[in-house]
Amino acid sequence: MTAKLRHVAITVNDLKREAAFYENVFGFTKLHENDVAVSMSDGVMNVTLLKFRTDEDAGDERGKDFVGLHHIGFVVEDPKEFQAMDQTIKDNGGKFLTEGRAGMAVEIKYRDPFGIVFDISPPDHAWKGIKI
Repeated sequence: MTAKLRHVAITVNDLKREAAFYENVFGFTKLHENDVAVSMSDGVMNVTLLKFRTDEDAGDERGKDFVGLHHIGFVVEDPKEFQAMDQTIKDNGGKFLTEGRAGMAVEIKYRDPFGIVFDISPPDHAWKGIKI
């Protein structure tokens, strides 16, 4: 199975300040911005900075005030392998969380056996600005 890490989501206190940091220090290009998220890329990885307005928007028990690594995302290159991933993840101690939201990359979120949130996405619905 081939999966590539291509997405990192980080919850922050100040979207504009954090985005400026990644632009100025690492040369990331801003791809999309709204009042909840700034999506950026270096051409290979997508980094999305998040500032949730409500605990419900945050989507889990960490809530809107959590700051830090929110989740990581993998692209699974082969659509057939992508479909088989659910069982493979569960067989190895992972747990299903949720499907992606409308308007976002098509992704499926899980927790690994240690509680880390990650998502998987097929190549035709991956994050903007990445190289597969």
